[in-house]
Amino acid sequence: MDTASSTGAKHDADLRRRNVPDTGKASTPTFTVDHDVKKTKPGQSPSFLHVLAGWEPIIAPILLTALALFTRLYQIGRSNIVTWDEAHFGKFGSHYLKREFYFDVHPPLGKMLVGLSGYLAGYNGSFEFKSGEKYPEDVDYTFMRAFNAMFGVVCVPLAYYTARELNFRRATVWLISLMVLCENSYATISRFILLDSMLLCFTFTTMMCWARFHRLQRASFSPEWWLWLCLTGFSIGCVCSVKWVGFFCTAVVGLYTAEDLWNKFGDVKMPPTLLAKHLFARVGGLIVIPILVYMFSFYLHFTVLSNSGPGDAQMSSLFQANLRGTEVGRDSPLEIVHGSRVTIKNMGYGGGLLHSHVQTYPEGSNQQQVTCYHHKDANNDWFIYPSRNEPEYDAAGDLKYIADGDTIRLIHGQTGRNLHSHAIAAPVSKSHYEVSCYGNITIGDDKDHWKIEVVNDAASRDRSKIRTLTTAFRLRHPAMGCYLRAGNVNLPQWGFKQIETTCVKENKPGDVYTHWNVESHTNERLPPGDPGSYKSPFLKDFIHLNVAMMTSNNALVPDPDKQDDLASQFWQWPILNVGLRMCSWDDSVVKYYLLGNPLVYWGSTGGLVGFGLLFIWYLLRWQRGYNELSQQEIDHIHYAGIYPAIGWVLHYLPFIVMARVTYVHHYYPALYFAIIVFGFCVDWVTRRINAKISAVVFAVLYTVIIGLFIHFRAIVFGMEGSNQQWAHLRWLPGWKIAN
Repeated sequence: MDTASSTGAKHDADLRRRNVPDTGKASTPTFTVDHDVKKTKPGQSPSFLHVLAGWEPIIAPILLTALALFTRLYQIGRSNIVTWDEAHFGKFGSHYLKREFYFDVHPPLGKMLVGLSGYLAGYNGSFEFKSGEKYPEDVDYTFMRAFNAMFGVVCVPLAYYTARELNFRRATVWLISLMVLCENSYATISRFILLDSMLLCFTFTTMMCWARFHRLQRASFSPEWWLWLCLTGFSIGCVCSVKWVGFFCTAVVGLYTAEDLWNKFGDVKMPPTLLAKHLFARVGGLIVIPILVYMFSFYLHFTVLSNSGPGDAQMSSLFQANLRGTEVGRDSPLEIVHGSRVTIKNMGYGGGLLHSHVQTYPEGSNQQQVTCYHHKDANNDWFIYPSRNEPEYDAAGDLKYIADGDTIRLIHGQTGRNLHSHAIAAPVSKSHYEVSCYGNITIGDDKDHWKIEVVNDAASRDRSKIRTLTTAFRLRHPAMGCYLRAGNVNLPQWGFKQIETTCVKENKPGDVYTHWNVESHTNERLPPGDPGSYKSPFLKDFIHLNVAMMTSNNALVPDPDKQDDLASQFWQWPILNVGLRMCSWDDSVVKYYLLGNPLVYWGSTGGLVGFGLLFIWYLLRWQRGYNELSQQEIDHIHYAGIYPAIGWVLHYLPFIVMARVTYVHHYYPALYFAIIVFGFCVDWVTRRINAKISAVVFAVLYTVIIGLFIHFRAIVFGMEGSNQQWAHLRWLPGWKIAN
């Protein structure tokens, strides 16, 4: 077998095209990718420009990086107050330094890097990062910001190399690089302790590695091919480990991979063993490696955060019991008896603590609300009492242990009402029964009864006693045959967005949202136990935390009763209709405003429209039988135009359909793909016009992009004094810079 066949190179280069009549004439110039350098004739000494061009891939990124260092680092410590979401991510970094477990809706990699920046800066984690508060002298916030800014700096040379790998001409490569360098919003958001620069950096690395991997298709299974395949997978894992927006970047690579394998599958000349080799290589590089990177970030997260902290309640009781300094399980009696005061934890992924409060349902029974709540307070406490068919509870009588099959009542500790259910539809999950609190110790009926059904016990096979932490049980309502359940459904604002708790009619023993355990237990008549000696498996904790993150993310919906002046709508982003104030607008504060470079935004949006029209034009002509594009040109449209356009759609469309509150920075990953599409359009058009006119076009674009960055430099480097002096920067009513 020859080399080409053994590597799959010949097959990788084959693409199917529709057979159309050849007119013998080409209506467009021949497509070349020589980066604008004329080849030296035999026997002729290389010209200075030719030598310089050979060094350009090294000199240009160095120059661009130097400029990026200036735009991202100049006067980065000018404002000494906690700015915008530094209040969140700086605080998360502090938790890593104090090793306190916390909860957030984003994966942990970016926040661990924030914690690393604090560690390198000598910060001890004691600062609370309250919004607008001045940084104390012992917090080197300038270093922490500079550490974060380096991710933004790296984006510029990454954009340069990505454009080269996508076969753009040198002038276009510089155009795309300058658009990233001089994008004011990219420069501004990179200068603070936030996750966005990290998200952008790993988005850029993923696309650069993908573009390089694609260029190596003729060298399949070579060491370099394997390297860039694995680096693409590693970058995917990193971008997904910073924010879940990274999964949209993953989808771009996934679509490319699916198409590539489909083409190979359709090549009947390719041996099945070679096709299988391609398949398994991509599974390993683009699925297994990203999953391992993503899971490893959570493994580090759990390992570092070994102390009890504010996010404990989001995790299982067994997980909490093994944190240092926790109150869960500490000195709790092991077995449960009548009269015990307990908190009851839902064992479903993202589950909370059984909770009630004095507020009532606005509809249905109008009785006291019952929910699941992730924060610990006295409203989570319940007393275990015998059913009304048994003798009344005697605090001085014999101890009566709770066993599998026992029927009990649960009395809310703060209000004294019984956990109750009845044949009234739940407020959100209408197919379930409502669960409420009703009556008191003496007033009630058989609808206050709950029968315990043990699922399993991590400590023992003995089901004669229910144990703290280790026993998983279900609570069945004997009168109606339903089971107490707390799925990941949030109540409206009247229920404080807490988790709806219902009684579900279906008997599904495997439904973990009907599984409960006793998390804490108080009873002076029982000796203390040591239930925290049982470990919670990593995989279970990993899944549990991810579902909890998903549930909380879905709950981030706009509150109709509260105006959010910083929020914006998806339609406003591509047209640069709105910006975002990052801090107070007082005269004494150094002010920053998130606003993009107008040419970058409007040009990239125009590029998306232009590319759509260009694609439709060639599609219609192809259907009519015109054979005007070479295979190389088709490939260029396919990989340097269509895939970036798909990347923009995948990063933009979800924010159109999702209900959560949105801000301008949510558009930044999509903007990068729009920049590439704009570069493609300019590159495609200027190939077909006079070289001098093309040079003028690029010169004008370079000048305007740089000029606009300089014009709006104050919003990047900080505005001091009265905001009225910056009124000249307000071009549109939505740019609230001067009012």
